[in-house]
Amino acid sequence: MAIAIASGVTPDRGLYTSIVGGFLVSALGGSRFQIGGPAGAFIVLVLATVQVHGIDGLILATLLSGLILLLAGLLRIGTFVKYIPYPVTVGFTAGIALIIFASQIKELLGLTLPSAEPGPLLPKLDALWQALPTTNAAAAGLAGLTIAVIIFLRRHRPHWPGLLVAISLASVLAHLLALPVETIGTRFGGIPDSLPAPHLPSTSFEKIVAVLPAAGAFALLGSIESLLSAVVADSMTGRRHRSNCELVAQGIANVASSLFGGICVTGTIARTATNVRSGARGPVAGMLHSVFLLMFMLLAAPLASYIPLAALAGVLATVAWNMAEKHAFSTLLQASIGDAVVLLASFLLTIFRDLTEGILIGFVLSALLFLHRMAQAVEVESASLLLEQDSADTANGNDRRPYDPALATDRDVIVYRISGAFFFGAATSVAAALDRIAEHPKAYVVDFSAVPVIDSTAAVTIEGFVRKTQRQGVAIYIAGARSPVRRTLLLHGVRRPLVRFKATVGDAVSDAHAVIAANSQP
Repeated sequence: MAIAIASGVTPDRGLYTSIVGGFLVSALGGSRFQIGGPAGAFIVLVLATVQVHGIDGLILATLLSGLILLLAGLLRIGTFVKYIPYPVTVGFTAGIALIIFASQIKELLGLTLPSAEPGPLLPKLDALWQALPTTNAAAAGLAGLTIAVIIFLRRHRPHWPGLLVAISLASVLAHLLALPVETIGTRFGGIPDSLPAPHLPSTSFEKIVAVLPAAGAFALLGSIESLLSAVVADSMTGRRHRSNCELVAQGIANVASSLFGGICVTGTIARTATNVRSGARGPVAGMLHSVFLLMFMLLAAPLASYIPLAALAGVLATVAWNMAEKHAFSTLLQASIGDAVVLLASFLLTIFRDLTEGILIGFVLSALLFLHRMAQAVEVESASLLLEQDSADTANGNDRRPYDPALATDRDVIVYRISGAFFFGAATSVAAALDRIAEHPKAYVVDFSAVPVIDSTAAVTIEGFVRKTQRQGVAIYIAGARSPVRRTLLLHGVRRPLVRFKATVGDAVSDAHAVIAANSQP
């Protein structure tokens, strides 16, 4: 209910989401321990969608996001979600946590604003600062009490339902003392005592096009959040989830949630971890979670009217604090300049621009930094320089066989080793290194045994070097190339009669000497 209210919708929609969507996530998902429902990470996106497209637009976007997730799972795209870099997830999660906390300051302090609360962070903080004199001491006290009870129980009674105890205590105090605070009843009129009948949201082509970007953002964040939650469950239980099956279940759950008027469904890390710690053994625990929520609606809906909004704001404040991975954020800032740049870009873009931009820009920066680091790891070295390194590696326990020392004095056959992932990022530096080769032997042997992968740009670079040396009358041998590497080279013209492939450097050197000897005979 707290997440639904913070998202700009009524609290009952949060319950519909957990009951319908949560049941299907547990029943059909690829993780045996996943708990599905509304998540704090979606608050920013859902609130923005409601403000722009209204409730009908939100429901339609949720339906479309479910179809996108369903399609992604069927196309087996779930395996690629794991490639979202860690600094990006820490950055946007911390950004969302800050936005959630800022959105709850009004309720935490019981402030009265002269107009609607601004959406962007800086104008929001300015408006809240101007409204600070209107602080409601009773609301602030209840919020503080709620946070204190949650923290106390988490430390001293971790198996107790701390959130429920804190909310119940705050509600009882607010009612018995007749405190002048807003409640679910005074603002929303309570919650219904049954589920609504399923129905399709109103649609049109223009409306679908308008909400499609929001649906894509829901699907992207939902896939990341749910699969991260499944990974957390795996680490706690020792089991392995099925990522594509999980995405299919998330898709079905979002479609069903929208039909009942619910909002976005995803796997929730905190609730899933609680499920595991409470002794769950399979998906039935998650399904019962939804059944208990349904029973609450059917039997105890009138009690929800007494819940103070300040207490719910206290719950969300603790959620935001736990979402922000403070230690991870600090560690990444100190790890390297690259990680710090990616982290801060994702964090600041999420706060001041848009969550989707934060994820995409952070991902692009991470990819560029990775390519730069991989390109720096590719080296071209002659056998004479590598002899001492290989001997040292062997002494240190490296089982890579060193080159024959005789190669250092061989003037007829020169051996060069390329090491590392040879791709477009390293092609220019490798080409420059090959162009700088000053020797004029009768044969070159290029050792590819330390090249795990090669792309078309790198293959074309080798093809250019081969043709250049052929014009100089020098034979070329490629040794130790793995099957995929050899296939790429052959595809781009690196084949006989330009070059000869050999299994080892020794075979290539022996063959080169035999050809040289044969050619030198009258």
